[in-house]
Amino acid sequence: MSHWKDTSSLTPLRATGFAVSMALMAGTFLAPHAVLAQSTPVSNSSIRSSTAPAAAAVEDEGDIPETPAGTMSPADNAAPAATAAPIAAADQKPSDETTGAILDEDMIRLNTREAPLDERLPARKPEPNPAAEETPGIRIGTFVLRPTVTQSINTETQKDAGIKQTRGFLETDLHATLTSDWALHQLTVTTDGAWQKNVSGKGEEQPDFRIDGDLRLDLPEDTTAHIIGGYHFYREDTDDPNAIQNADQQSDVQEFSTGASIERDFGILRGSTAIDVSRTIYSDATLSDGTTVSLADRNETSGTIRGRIGYELSPALIPFIEGNVGKTVYDESIDSAGFRRSGDSYGAKVGVELDLGEKLRGEVGVGYQTATFDDDRLSDIDAAVVDAQLFWSPLRGTDVNIGLLTSINPSTTAGESGYVSHALTTGVTHQLRDNLTGTVLGGIIYRDYPSDSPTSDETVYTTSAGLTWNINRYLDMTSTIGYELTSRKTSSDSEQWRAGVGLKLKH
Repeated sequence: MSHWKDTSSLTPLRATGFAVSMALMAGTFLAPHAVLAQSTPVSNSSIRSSTAPAAAAVEDEGDIPETPAGTMSPADNAAPAATAAPIAAADQKPSDETTGAILDEDMIRLNTREAPLDERLPARKPEPNPAAEETPGIRIGTFVLRPTVTQSINTETQKDAGIKQTRGFLETDLHATLTSDWALHQLTVTTDGAWQKNVSGKGEEQPDFRIDGDLRLDLPEDTTAHIIGGYHFYREDTDDPNAIQNADQQSDVQEFSTGASIERDFGILRGSTAIDVSRTIYSDATLSDGTTVSLADRNETSGTIRGRIGYELSPALIPFIEGNVGKTVYDESIDSAGFRRSGDSYGAKVGVELDLGEKLRGEVGVGYQTATFDDDRLSDIDAAVVDAQLFWSPLRGTDVNIGLLTSINPSTTAGESGYVSHALTTGVTHQLRDNLTGTVLGGIIYRDYPSDSPTSDETVYTTSAGLTWNINRYLDMTSTIGYELTSRKTSSDSEQWRAGVGLKLKH
């Protein structure tokens, strides 16, 4: 059977549509070669003048190939916009303007991605997991507020110097973030709070509240500035070395902080400088017989200036050197024991910043820190500093946080200048199921007193585990259990057990 037939059997409408379609195909295949061959863009008028004769020549063709059954004709492959116009204009003779408009519209499509020959439907997206999605938050003007409230019931058992206390208490935890949605700059305010109420037994309630703000300013020439401020209220822990022994209620502590920093990139160099100021106020402590002890001599103001210079070996590896100078001034120049505790501090360290994406990021540094006091009877405190903060994700759904911090903590005990704290903390979070997450925390704090100090060294061990079940995006169920041991060389150890379950409401 012949695959060719006379064009006289075609209607004028089909002949006109086929002719224009063949012209479009010719323009589509020839246009890329024409673009590659010329260095300046081709105007629409030149396209019309060069392609109109081709369309007319196709109309004069005597033989038109027949489309075999089961295959697509060239007209079927043409773009819908390119085939609709010739059909609408079948009753009138196509002019240069009409043909040019069709070709102009088709030429715009030449730069788009061509569909593959075996184009398939896109892969079906998995069903969304409401528990894993982030809550939408509450929009307040140009800010987004995401509050979280957790209500739990807990039990606690504490042993110290042969005395055992057990209590049951309700705890309400609040966490909220307020983030700006600005095109430039950003303000973030974070709030955390815990309120406890004993419902059985006897033990000290430990309220805690913190609010921190960070205003990031995006300045020209790769410069970023931060202005920070915060407030922290908490009750001093009974196991704190500076706590009052046998107190029925320890001192309430208020900390105010503010600061500013600026960071700028100088090519492969990255420099930053910052200043931080903090103010600490202590309330009276209440003894078991109802009397109070004033701790006003512990109120102090401290400030620190630090600077850092980093060298960018690569975006993932930046070695740095950092130095800091600080000063502490107490409200009362002489405390209740007759010591002048105001003084200065100095420190320096070298380290490296790591940024390997989600797998590993953070920084590690080593250095030296010293603190001096105005009173000659108080010995200086010197310490080798090893600081690290690493975030590691060995596999999807598992996050590991490793922290190592060295700090100098002044003391208020008569005759003691203070101690050096070496803290190692670890945390592992693993997604057991789509809606179930497990967390394990652990830590060791070693408090190293100077050799001439009457207080012996002590070590604090902490560990805890918890489960979080995502009921939906707005509600979680939580459960925790924890243990803390404070080991002392010359005095009795203390232990603490705690367990609880709760519900977390998110928005």
